Amino acid sequence: MIKSIMFVCHGNICRSPMAEFIMKKIVSEELPQADILIASAATSTEEIGNPVYPPAKAELNRHGISCDGKTAVRLRPDDYDKYDIFLVMDENNIRNIMRIFPADPQHKIHKLSEFSGSGADISDPWYTRDFGTAYNDILKGCKAFALTLSARQS
Repeated sequence: MIKSIMFVCHGNICRSPMAEFIMKKIVSEELPQADILIASAATSTEEIGNPVYPPAKAELNRHGISCDGKTAVRLRPDDYDKYDIFLVMDENNIRNIMRIFPADPQHKIHKLSEFSGSGADISDPWYTRDFGTAYNDILKGCKAFALTLSARQS
């Protein structure tokens, strides 16, 4: 049974916080009985302490989702034992997370898009400036993961 989810991206100001708050909304609406810790973190230190990037926050707000108060945090080695699953946005995140966790013996690390069947990288809107596409790709992955989560919760 999954009781804790950590979303991970490079800086924790765009994709992973978007995923965190999208998943919180999905869980509250579709699995209200589930007691699940949902968080997000960065593999880098560049943005630590910074709020969600304004265009990412605006995209969430367009969909009625608030991320107020969220600031970037870095993934820590002891997080491996604290979370049941780590959902990353792209291949670079996998490489970087393996620098923080020297191994994944429990097979906890997955690309978010695996659950929607594509396995593709979720492009970084910091570079593409396409926050709408990032939102939709993250939403698709989160909804697909929620189905898996629902099945595991029962």
